[in-house]
Amino acid sequence: MELHHRTPPTTAEVVTLIYLRILSLLSQEQDALYEIEEALKRVDAGTYGICEMSGKPIPQARLEAIPFARFTVECQTQIEKRQKAVHVRQSVKSLFGLTDDDGAEGEEDTPIDSKD
Repeated sequence: MELHHRTPPTTAEVVTLIYLRILSLLSQEQDALYEIEEALKRVDAGTYGICEMSGKPIPQARLEAIPFARFTVECQTQIEKRQKAVHVRQSVKSLFGLTDDDGAEGEEDTPIDSKD
């Protein structure tokens, strides 16, 4: 029986993984802040606690669990099912506010040689 040993990750790999995790956490925090701000707008508008899809009241227990909930559980489930059915990943067009033109002066795409 042959045992396969994994080589330990390089420092660059570890740094990359940590960096990607931090970006993910920051994105989640930004999403949460946005949802909280939107919930405060709904409070001001008098629509807080009303499902944006069905117009029905969102149960108190759900609002206690997720204070910025925009939909009842039933409507949220429908939305998630639709998203899974048509999930198409959008390509990244900008990273850190950079556009294709930023920092790419003089660089051209070089074709990748493929081995047949």
